[in-house]
Amino acid sequence: MTIADLSRRRLLQALAAGTLASALPPAMAGATSAAGAAVDGGVDGLVERAMVIDMLAPLKIDFRPEAYAGHLTEAQAADFRASGITVMHHAIGFQGHEAHEQVLAYLAAWNGFIARNSEVFCLAGNVADLDRAKAQGRVAVIMGVQNADHFRTAEDVKVFHQLGQRCAQLTYNSQNYLGTGGTERVDSGLSDYGVQIVAAMNAAGMLVDVSHCGDRTTLDAIEASSTPIAITHSNCRALNDHPRLKTDEAIRKLAAKGGVMGITGVRNFVRAREPTTVEHVVDHIDHVAQLVGVEHVGIGSDADLHGYDDMPADQLKMLRGLYKSSYAFRDRLDTDGFDAPDKFRNLVAALARRGYSDGDIALVLGGNFRRLLGEIWG
Repeated sequence: MTIADLSRRRLLQALAAGTLASALPPAMAGATSAAGAAVDGGVDGLVERAMVIDMLAPLKIDFRPEAYAGHLTEAQAADFRASGITVMHHAIGFQGHEAHEQVLAYLAAWNGFIARNSEVFCLAGNVADLDRAKAQGRVAVIMGVQNADHFRTAEDVKVFHQLGQRCAQLTYNSQNYLGTGGTERVDSGLSDYGVQIVAAMNAAGMLVDVSHCGDRTTLDAIEASSTPIAITHSNCRALNDHPRLKTDEAIRKLAAKGGVMGITGVRNFVRAREPTTVEHVVDHIDHVAQLVGVEHVGIGSDADLHGYDDMPADQLKMLRGLYKSSYAFRDRLDTDGFDAPDKFRNLVAALARRGYSDGDIALVLGGNFRRLLGEIWG
């Protein structure tokens, strides 16, 4: 690491944490231990100061129309406020020939939900909206889609951007016209049409996401994009041999172009055996930080505030049935200590115990993704 790299990291830390102290040399900034996190108000104080971005977080994992048709209860609003989360990337998947119409309806439904609950949420269109949400104590919502089947032509990318979409996965788990999903038997890579869609997303200022893409499609997309891209919610295959996770090669190439990888708390992605706790989530953060630098890792929990295991039994059964056996679901989907509205506080405490400085924790919590979104959204 060069002196220039260190200076850049300290500047990012200062911006992420909202304090110049994070940019000072270590001798002046204090210890980088769990005790260090307590200097300025402990875990709560750090979460309160930082911009916390969950780069894959549906507002509600609920498949009923009632989920978006009304107002939050007082208890639900209190959970969002107490979570400390500043930004949630609300995205679900659509595929097939009806995807275009389904995504139009999805955007209308959830934009309406955000508007009806404007005391808690605001729609995110640019980074100024993220900063405003932080200042006002609201949650900025990034509207995304976990697939790109709704783009019938490259021209559709601009149309959906104008309707509020700010992020799109190129594929979900299976093959589409753009490329190959992570659980397909053979990955043929990004198609010519996929290259066109990536170029259209670059031009529109829409973040390219390859979280569910296969290995070759992931690498092709990183190379094809003229801007940095994201893995909003995945983990490291070096720690857990699972087809939905990313190789070290992909992580290195993502970082080399300025991209950011969000670490997920889905239990079978975190660890293949028990116990599976928030400490094992930090193992994946550690791996990315040691491999390419802490400036390239964030969080994409891939769950709402309460997680999957609290879903109604019939909905959870239906959800599990949508995935191949290679997903290797176990009895539970959520990770211990990362499955409730206080998940980010538990994560901060675990990062501090692991020796991360307040400044680096602020980068992981959201500073890195805010930087990336600023570059993409303009």
